[in-house]
Amino acid sequence: MEIKTILITQARTGSTRLPGKVLKEIEGKSLLQIHLNRLGKCKNVSKIIVATTTNEEDSIIYDKAIAWGFNASRGSESDVLDRFYQAVKDKDADWIVRVTSDCPLIDPELVDQVVAFAQLKNVDYVSNGFENQYPDGQDVEVFKFSALKKAWNEAKLNSDREHVTPYIRNNSDVLGGNLFSAKNFPCEKDFSNIRMTVDEELDFWVIEKLVANLGIEKSWREYTQYIIDNKLSEINAKIIRNEGYQKSLKNDLK
Repeated sequence: MEIKTILITQARTGSTRLPGKVLKEIEGKSLLQIHLNRLGKCKNVSKIIVATTTNEEDSIIYDKAIAWGFNASRGSESDVLDRFYQAVKDKDADWIVRVTSDCPLIDPELVDQVVAFAQLKNVDYVSNGFENQYPDGQDVEVFKFSALKKAWNEAKLNSDREHVTPYIRNNSDVLGGNLFSAKNFPCEKDFSNIRMTVDEELDFWVIEKLVANLGIEKSWREYTQYIIDNKLSEINAKIIRNEGYQKSLKNDLK
């Protein structure tokens, strides 16, 4: 029986630091369209779902995803774990891939590699971000639907609900937990100082330069090398990685 692997990318217009960022355009294509066009090349993914919110202003994301030939669903803005679960609960998925739409240059080949690794190892959860060696913007998480369902049923902290996978990660054997088996997908070198995600305007400038000079078809390694060779990381080096999750953790303490 064929393994069913569903990729979910979360997208909304309501970013606090750069509102409407996923719809900002470079050479006539929005960041979301570039993101989805690249993901459409994944070979180990059965279906792609754009999971947006029920907010009226996010109707445009839902409509555009459908128009471009992708699947889309709508759910809670703040409880993204529920948004993910509702998007796939009736789809008979074996595996879920999580990426985020503020990563326009996500590499489909890297996604395929992480999926293959997770299914070969047959653990509950695999991430290439346990050790943060890949560039920010090439983050891929792959987990069993059963792990998603367990997290959906059991996670209580706002940070766990808002960011989908912390309950699985933090209760995995990699971090000393006993609820989930997990593995890190390694990188041969540390590229964690490289940013190709879009949280702020400076990030957008970097993506603009990459697209202008290399187009939208290159591998993560080619984009990374260009950033290194042209010292582009100096533009957005001061932006904090995973700042949204850090804010969520502080809110848990309130």
